[in-house]
Amino acid sequence: MRFLKKGDDKKPKSEPEQETKGHPDLKVISGSQISGQRPQQPTQPQQQPQQQNITLPNIKYKIAVASGKGGVGKSTVATNLAISLANAGGAVGLMDADAYGPSIPTMMGVQEQPKVSPARKLIPLVRHNIKLMSIGFMVAEEQAMIWRGPMLHSSIRQLLSDVEWGELEYLIIDLPPGTGDVALSLTQAIPLTGALIVTTPQDVALADVRRGVAMFERLGVPILGIIENMSYFLCPHCNEKTEIFRKDGGKNTSERFGVAFLGQIPLDAEVCTAGDIGVPIVAGHPESPQSEAFGAVAQELESVLEESGDDDELTIL
Repeated sequence: MRFLKKGDDKKPKSEPEQETKGHPDLKVISGSQISGQRPQQPTQPQQQPQQQNITLPNIKYKIAVASGKGGVGKSTVATNLAISLANAGGAVGLMDADAYGPSIPTMMGVQEQPKVSPARKLIPLVRHNIKLMSIGFMVAEEQAMIWRGPMLHSSIRQLLSDVEWGELEYLIIDLPPGTGDVALSLTQAIPLTGALIVTTPQDVALADVRRGVAMFERLGVPILGIIENMSYFLCPHCNEKTEIFRKDGGKNTSERFGVAFLGQIPLDAEVCTAGDIGVPIVAGHPESPQSEAFGAVAQELESVLEESGDDDELTIL
């Protein structure tokens, strides 16, 4: 992997009012988007967001987990990778940046509301030794989040700057699928250490991986590596591998783009069940082949980060 230093007329409709679970202090997040108040109408021309003015100096690595398309298990990878990094001794935070379909509350088994510190910032919830923050903690589960780009941008900045993350080695940021507003807002808000791309071996998924890589290249964010999820089915009786979705697609794509291939995660129904009950496979079954695979991916990621020299101002060629 090669790196370089950075340097290189219609009237808008009013947004539907969002309801929350009634948290008494949510208004401290300073945005009407989360507090339940009606957002103000944007003036024209709209001012562009300020570039990367949230530094988060107490967080060593800020890593986005992305996928070109939905259905590849990106949130499953993000949660289990975070737990694997914590099991290896790292102080880890996990931020759910998917406002439309927040998965982290379910996958981590948390349905509480965050409390507010004396400094009027949200205190992350903690589960499986991971500090957690998600819009899903503050909005009713059945509530539809009908937000445009400016509201998404505001919510991302609030989850970064108005939360007491404390000292962390890793902040894993689970992005929504695709190449839309949230990824752009995130890179405008903070200097990311890099991005991880999650895919399956299928050609249809790999085509979207290429778009995801191209997006981060344009945004000046290093690709730390590709993770291939649902790589093969491992028979629990005979340990025979069956490649259900073709073979080595993620590895071949990583070679094509010259980025690290961090590993393959086996397909298993227990991984899905573990996420549904709020105890990810790495936490509930640490000796399983899937947990070992996530642990190996975490080790590869640590190696890539050490190799990059821990410089937030690196960008991919």
